[in-house]
Amino acid sequence: MNEVHLGAFDLNLLVALDALLAERSVTRAAGRIGITQSAASHALSRLRKLTGDELLVRGRDGMVPTIRAEAMRAPLRRALEEITGTLSSPGAFDPKTARLRAFIGASDYAELVLLPGIMARLVCEAPGVELRVIMPGQDPASELAAGKLDFVLMPSLPGDESQGIRARKLFNDRFVCIARHGHPLAKTKTLSLSSFAGAAHALISPWGMEGGYVDDALARLGLQRKVSIAVPHFLVAPHIVASSDLLLTVAGRVAEVVVGPLGLVVLAPPQELGLTGFTLSILWHERTHDDPARRWLRDVIVAEASKHSTVTSAAATRLRAPKASKAKTFR
Repeated sequence: MNEVHLGAFDLNLLVALDALLAERSVTRAAGRIGITQSAASHALSRLRKLTGDELLVRGRDGMVPTIRAEAMRAPLRRALEEITGTLSSPGAFDPKTARLRAFIGASDYAELVLLPGIMARLVCEAPGVELRVIMPGQDPASELAAGKLDFVLMPSLPGDESQGIRARKLFNDRFVCIARHGHPLAKTKTLSLSSFAGAAHALISPWGMEGGYVDDALARLGLQRKVSIAVPHFLVAPHIVASSDLLLTVAGRVAEVVVGPLGLVVLAPPQELGLTGFTLSILWHERTHDDPARRWLRDVIVAEASKHSTVTSAAATRLRAPKASKAKTFR
């Protein structure tokens, strides 16, 4: 048995063999693959030497394949078709027939704002596309590069693009403070720096780390605050605030969702802190940039985000708490 080592094998010979077995003629095989008859004859000689088999022999009505060549014909054709398909450009993505499971790294903030609209569209347009949403780690760029995540929804960080990360801004959001309706500071539209620093706070810390935007801003003014509780999720913190005298600094879009049901009030943070807000972005790796399926899903996410314009002063008027007679009271 001749063992063939592909590293030293001229793969063009496989194309020649496929043509020879199909045409059973050196002349016709040469015309089929666009080479000279001499080149086709030379290819057959090399194939005979490499395989240790005559492959094609003369018969009554021309050349006929040997038993071994006949056994090789169908597997060889399938292999060449698979190679051709693998190397060919992918066809147009059809969401209605596609089967895809995509992994998205996102906090519950991004889930709350974007996933309802995204899933409403996928159910109708791409029923075979499944999403798996997980909390990204502290190094999402590495998770994207390793293929553990297809997208990450988070504020983009300086220097990400140098690691092969692409980013596109989705929308802006601002910071507001929320408190229960009966909080001692509930009637203050804009919190003073002293009252803010002197209050007890809840902190949302997705990775369990102390500090954040607010603490950095306070530190620049030589101040610090008391954090009574830190939790990893955006949606549980408002419920804690609703039953305590804690303040919570949170994204405006989260406040829009929770203030009514929980009987909370929205307060403006001290202007001295300069909490200008943040921009949510979608991040992905260069390795998936041209994949038709993920490009389509990326466009769906961007389209859904475009519906969420920056929280404006007009939107802020909707963040008022219910009237006192209808508000929940917590003691």
